[in-house]
Amino acid sequence: MLVGIPKEIKNREYRVGLTPASVRELIANGHEVIVENNAGAAIGFPNEAYETVGAVVLHSAAEIFARADMIVKVKEPQPVECAMLREGQILYTYLHLAPDPEQTKGLINSGAIAIAYETVTDNFGGLPLLAPMSEVAGRMSIQAGAHALEMSQGGRGMLLGGVPGVSPAKVTILGGGVVGTNAARMAVGMGADVTILDRSIRRMQQLDDIFQGRVKTIFSTRDAVEEHALVADLVVGAVLIPGAAAPKLIDREMVTRMQRGSVLVDVAIDQGGCFETSKATTHEEPTYIIDEVVHYCVANMPGGVARTSTLALNNATLGHAVAIANKGWKQALRDDRHLLAGLNVSEGKITYEAVAHDQGLDYTPAEEVIGTA
Repeated sequence: MLVGIPKEIKNREYRVGLTPASVRELIANGHEVIVENNAGAAIGFPNEAYETVGAVVLHSAAEIFARADMIVKVKEPQPVECAMLREGQILYTYLHLAPDPEQTKGLINSGAIAIAYETVTDNFGGLPLLAPMSEVAGRMSIQAGAHALEMSQGGRGMLLGGVPGVSPAKVTILGGGVVGTNAARMAVGMGADVTILDRSIRRMQQLDDIFQGRVKTIFSTRDAVEEHALVADLVVGAVLIPGAAAPKLIDREMVTRMQRGSVLVDVAIDQGGCFETSKATTHEEPTYIIDEVVHYCVANMPGGVARTSTLALNNATLGHAVAIANKGWKQALRDDRHLLAGLNVSEGKITYEAVAHDQGLDYTPAEEVIGTA
């Protein structure tokens, strides 16, 4: 199979779909790889590193899309990239389709096979291709929130960990999954007063064991969210419904009652965000202020630490990439029900139920598409 790696074009996105080490694995399995000029150069993977392992460097994304059987990316295809996809071509990347009708339409019209990292599952009920970026984003959420709390950024002027004789900042984390857990690790490490809200009793028991009393766990209800958001200096939105739009846990009216200069960090923004006042921002202009509350809603947070993120992502995605290339997409999906869960769009059909539901579109089970239904 001919695998193509275009350069990412989203604002300040420096990650790359495959590292030279990953390319070497694909080539060792008998495949060919083409890479766009300087696709990984910004994070220390120059053209020469790809050429050394056997890849061919091409000068434009158009050449990559025109020739490759499978496109491996990091972020969702932008409109110009959707226009270059073709019928039967495999796209393997993050998609986050539920809140993005324009991208969904572009993928449907392309006739491509779109496999989303964020909905691939595992034997433990997890999302293993989303997890590494959730770990990064969770940790970054506290760094970003701590910075946004500074007066120069519009914040309350709070030091997250306080100092002797002065109380630390109150951090409320909505969701105790991978993002929330990693956010809590960072916040606890910086000395903050941390509360995690979640709806799973079992997960709260696990968190209690993990943190040994260093965080408070609260069962998440509307009353609990309101109570803890209104006294928080920093609120991290870390809720996830796989493949579906994130629930809006903090509405506009609640934002108006939050403390002046408090900070909302919406890690769920890729799935539409969990605050009613959220709108996607970029690393170039990461924050905005509504009702004197600072909002940080960068849609590609891990892109800010692109080298770490790329290496972590490749650890998770490479095995499936090799399987797809070795077997072809249909057989790879027949052989692996967890990879099958990643199929979101196939040859003009929506094959992920939550996406179809959220956008009011027809749904075709993935099993029908690959012939196992």
